[in-house]
Order: sequence, then C-alpha cells, then structure tokens
Amino acid sequence: MAVKTSNAYGKISISDETIAKVVSHASLECYGIVEMVSRKLSDSLSVLFKKDNGSKGVKVVTVGDRIYIDVYVIIKFGVSISAVAESLKEAIKYKVEKFTGMIVDTVNVNITGVKL
Repeated sequence: MAVKTSNAYGKISISDETIAKVVSHASLECYGIVEMVSRKLSDSLSVLFKKDNGSKGVKVVTVGDRIYIDVYVIIKFGVSISAVAESLKEAIKYKVEKFTGMIVDTVNVNITGVKL
C-alpha cells in the first residue's frame, strides 16, 4: 500500500518501501543502535537476493493517512534500553512525519539483541 494525499498542485503517493527506507536511515542515526535486523529467517533469505536492503528490519503498514511502524534493532551493550527505545521512537516519528506530511500513529521498537 501507499500513503496518498493531494494538494492544490496534484496528488502525492508515497510507497511503504520508501517510508521504510526513511525509518531505516533515522534508526541508524540514533545513538545506541548498532544495526537493523530482519524480522524472520525468510526475510533474511529474501534480503540476500535483493540488491537494495535499505529497509531491512522495518515493517510499515499504512491505513488511510495513518502510518504504523515496527522496527527490529540490535543495540549497543551498556546503554539504557528504555532511553534508546524512546529516543528511537521520537526520531522515527519526527523524521517520517516531516518527510511524508502524514501522521505516524504507532512506532513499535523490538530489540532483538545486544552487541559490544
């Protein structure tokens, strides 16, 4: 699906894949995030055969003009999990809303591991 809107100049459609790439970039810029990881083994296999895996570890669902986001990350050892998760949620929400002009309803952070 895609987020769609229109203005005086015409219609705008932003694909979920594009939003996922914005989420991925915002996540990797956030302090304490080491890397994005695939949600399932089947996702890992599909990423191996794709040239562009810019949206690895991100699931975006759009309903109307609302955006629901799930991210799967590995964090740095020794950082506060709750502080990193809150910071990540805020960064993703801000950057996606600024990029799309739409409302991000939910950001779910799934921490799948820790690295030194």
